[in-house]
Amino acid sequence: MSKKQSQKPGGKPGQNREDRLKSALKANLARRKAQMRARTDDKPDDQATGNEDKG
Repeated sequence: MSKKQSQKPGGKPGQNREDRLKSALKANLARRKAQMRARTDDKPDDQATGNEDKG
């Protein structure tokens, strides 16, 4: 089985599969980083509030 690489007419120039995957991965990573920042911002720091678990 041979791989066919066909270009669809009317597509954006220079926007091949690798470029699309690269930009999707970058957007996904940025979104995940933003989620993690939001989660850590919502949690109060144990050291900052003095609520350390001493047990």
